[in-house]
Order: sequence, then C-alpha cells, then structure tokens
Amino acid sequence: MDLYLALGLRPGASSADIKRSYRRLARRFHPGINPGDGDAEETYRKVTEAYETLVDPERRRAYDASGAQVGDEAPLTFEFSGFDFSSGAHGPQAATFAELFAEVLHPTAPSTDVVESGPDLHADLTVAFDDAMRGAVRQIMVTRFEGCPVCDATGHVQTNEVRCGQCQGTGKVRWARGHMVFTKTCGSCQGEGRHRTMRCRTCAGIGRHPRTEAVPVNVPAGVPDGAHLRIAERGHAGRRGGRSGDLYVTVHVQPHPVFRRAGDDLHIVLPIGVHEAVLGTRIDVPSLEGDVKLRIPPGTRAGQQFRLRERGVPRPGGRGDLIIETRLVLPEVVDERAKEFMREFGRLYTSDLRSELRR
Repeated sequence: MDLYLALGLRPGASSADIKRSYRRLARRFHPGINPGDGDAEETYRKVTEAYETLVDPERRRAYDASGAQVGDEAPLTFEFSGFDFSSGAHGPQAATFAELFAEVLHPTAPSTDVVESGPDLHADLTVAFDDAMRGAVRQIMVTRFEGCPVCDATGHVQTNEVRCGQCQGTGKVRWARGHMVFTKTCGSCQGEGRHRTMRCRTCAGIGRHPRTEAVPVNVPAGVPDGAHLRIAERGHAGRRGGRSGDLYVTVHVQPHPVFRRAGDDLHIVLPIGVHEAVLGTRIDVPSLEGDVKLRIPPGTRAGQQFRLRERGVPRPGGRGDLIIETRLVLPEVVDERAKEFMREFGRLYTSDLRSELRR
C-alpha cells in the first residue's frame, strides 16, 4: 500500500496537507458513519495507518528513504505511462486527484454469489382462551420468498461456455485515468475469462421469488399469552440455495369472561348468598371440562378460597389447579316482611359480630 496514495497526496506533501486529508477521509470512511460497511472500514484502517506513519517525521523519513510499502490487500496493479502531476487537465471535465484514485479507495465489491441463509419471518396469531387451553391448529397467511424452481434457488442456470464480454476472455479489465492505466481482476467472470452459467431470468439471479401461502400453526394446549412458536424453515428462502429462515409466531390469547390465569392455575370468583355461606351448600362451578360440584361448608366467609386439584391449565406431565374465591352477595330487601326478617337476624347475631372486635 502506497501511504501517500491512500491519503490522496503526492510525496513531499506538507504536514498540514497530511492532517487535512486525513481528517477529510477519516470523517468519510469512519465505521461509526458507515455501520456494517466492510469496505469503508478497511479504507478507514488504511487511511489511519498511512496518517500515523506520515505524520511522524522520523517514520516518514524512514518510509521515504526505503520506499517500503505496507502489505496491500487490494487485487490491483498499476501501470504508469509518463504520469506528471504538474500537467493535469483543466476545465469542467478535469478530475481531481481523489477522483483519479477512486477505484483504489473503493475496491471492487466482493462477489454476491455467496450462499446465505434466509431471514426469519415474524407473525402474530390471536386465539380464543378455550383454544389456548385445549390446543388447536390455526392457519396464518404469510408472504415469503421461496426458492426459484427454475434455477434450483441458485440464481444461475447452466449454459454453453462463452467468452466473457466484460474482459474479452482475458480475465482482467483495464481502465485509464489521465496518464495512469489500472488493471484488476474481472469481476464478471472472477478472472476466468469464461462464463459457464447465465443469470436466471425467472428470479433475476436472486434465486428466490415472493409467494403468499397459508401456513398451519400448531397451538399447544396451555400456551400462555405472548408465547413465541417457532416453525422451522418457513421463513424466507436463502440466497443462492441457502437454508430458509424460520417463522416465529407470537400468540395472543384473548381474555376469558370467567377464568383468570395465573401461571398454571386458573382463578374464578364464585358469588354465594348469605344463607349459603351460613348453612353450607353444594354449587356447580364452571371448569375447562364443564361444571363440577363444589361443597361450601357452613360458616364460609367472604374471600375464602377453595382449590380443586388438576382442574387448571394443561402442562407437560400434569395440570395446574382451579382456585375458587367466594364473594358474599347481600340480598335485596324489598318489602316490610324482608326488613323484619333482617332485624330479627341482626338481633340474633349482633353480639357475635361485636365479639370479633374484642378478640
């Protein structure tokens, strides 16, 4: 690598020119400004390496004296024919020094004929509470890229061997900038000078084409709200025959008017009358499998909980529980007879109620 060339300068440039050129190029190619751009990152590294050498007087003198160059990774060769920096062209068509070396600072992009895995897809699925508890199979419509059947997802089809039109079969391309002539490996045939395949016209060489399809989703019993289900290889097809990505489905469970889920347990609020709480009774309680009998013992208080084992959310190896919480419902007093009954009830139990305060 020619250090002066990397900074767009010529030998003998002043220290101020070196600093000015470095600031301009470093700002342009800094990785923070070009995230994910490998070419910009490599150029930034070379510019920084050249600056650190040339800005140091001793290192610069040693470099100028030896003419040694740091290892150059770019597959370019240069042929100079009477180049003279002092006789540059003028006018609107004249190229600046940086433009003359644009191909050096921007190496040819690597070949895109690389096998790549396809991106994942994400979708949402809303299911009823009962379906989430029992399990179900639902379908969602997904638009995805699938492998092209014409080229077998490779992007190319076999053809008779022909000479590369880009380099005329030489495997190298040449171009001139002013008095300089550059030579590099042909990017069209990768230096072979021949083509044995041609781009697939069906998929334009991508190896994929879009398709909308219904994908079945197996919703397991007991799936919680917000769960992510993975369906292998139902995402976008890979490039050049690469593996397809996966489809991730986020499940949204609709709330139930009676049940409330807490982990693997189901909770329900059961309204009972005063007489049922005092005397005790047997009540039908809803569950996932239908009504079940629950015994309310005499003297049951408001907020008291009862647990029915193995009546909750299905889970591997078992089930959660159904937890019933009682809520006392007061009767409506609508006539004089009912009022007198409540007065009599109060006279009988007032002393018991006040005794609670003295405990």
